[in-house]
Order: sequence, then structure tokens, then C-alpha cells
Amino acid sequence: MTAKPNSSKSRILIVEDHPMFREQLAHLIGREADMLICGEADNICDGFELACKLQPHLVIVDISLKGASGLELLKQLRAQKLDVPVLVLSMHDESLYAERAFRAGARGYITKHEASAKVMTAIRQVLHGEIFVQPKFVSVLVKKIASGDDIGADPVSTLTDRELDVFEFIGRGLTTREISIRLNIGATTIETYRARIKEKLQLENAAQLQTHAARWLEKRDAVVSI
Repeated sequence: MTAKPNSSKSRILIVEDHPMFREQLAHLIGREADMLICGEADNICDGFELACKLQPHLVIVDISLKGASGLELLKQLRAQKLDVPVLVLSMHDESLYAERAFRAGARGYITKHEASAKVMTAIRQVLHGEIFVQPKFVSVLVKKIASGDDIGADPVSTLTDRELDVFEFIGRGLTTREISIRLNIGATTIETYRARIKEKLQLENAAQLQTHAARWLEKRDAVVSI
């Protein structure tokens, strides 16, 4: 969905694969006199195409999308030198993805369980050229830097963004072929990622990888506020 440009309002593109939440967010933003939704997408391919076509003032993107994650969209925008600020609005706690998002080029990160007023504060702050980050994440990051800990306590944090995508899909029970289709990557490459993940997490076989990934996914999703 796209809207005609209006120079007097800030144009915002939403990339979110949950229709209900996307509608709620669009409604929230639509109530603001100085903002409008110029487009919506549920995957990074369409999101990137719309960002290039519409030149929005802000892109709001979820981490968990159909296929590749929102982190890949951030990287694509940066690679194409598309100068548009991105706010990540995710169901996942900052400790899991915020640092990855900022490294990929995000200008803000906020979780979906925050109140509508806080979400609008984040949107306006990023639109005004500022960085939005929750104070608790800043505290965690400062402690991490001060201690010289670059990888964190969780071994999963050693995985690259793409390896983390594969790890999550493994936890969801997808086969190598299914993951290959989701990420648009060859099956041989997926197998390489699987091998790297097992090595980094010190897992001996596919069964251990499947179990570990499923347990990690269950633990991660358990902290999400519905």
C-alpha cells in the first residue's frame, strides 16, 4: 500500500509482517497532524523497493519478518547509501538485537510492549535526527564496554546476523531446504552456516543443534510481553 506524497507531512514507511500490529501502528501515526503512512510492506524485498521508490522520511521495521530479518533490510539500505533513518520496533528485548540493529545502521530501537506515547516519542526523536535508545540498554552497553566483554555471556551472541537467522529457523523446525527458500540462499550455504553454528556453540550433531535452538527460541519468546 502506498500514499501520495505530501510535502507538509513526514512520510513514514512501515515494514511489519503482523497485519494487526501494522494496522494499529498505522492508525497511531495517522492520528498525528504532521505525519502520514506513505507505504506498508511485510518483507524486506518489498520494503526495500518501497523505500527506494517513495524516499520516506522514516522507515519503521520489525526484526522478525517473513524470510530474512529486518537487519538485512538495514544492511541493504546502507549498502545502497539510501539516506533514510530507520527505527526498529521489535517484540524482542534490547539485549537480544539492539546492538546488532545499531551496528547495521538503525537510528533507534524500541520494543513493542512500550506504551503508545513512548513509541511516538521514539518516532519523533529519530525523525528529528536523533538517536533513540532506552536508558537500560545504554547502561548494559556501557558496562559491556567497560568490562572489555565484546561477545557477552550468551554463546548465541557470537553468531553472525545470518547465522542467527538460520539458528532461529532451525529452532522453529524448518529443514535446510525450507530455510534456503525463506532466506533465498543455496542449501549448501545453509549447511555451511549450520556447521559454523555447531562449532561456535560446541554442539556435536544436528540433533543437539535442533534441541538447543528450540530451547533458545522458547526462552527468548518467553520474555516477550504480549
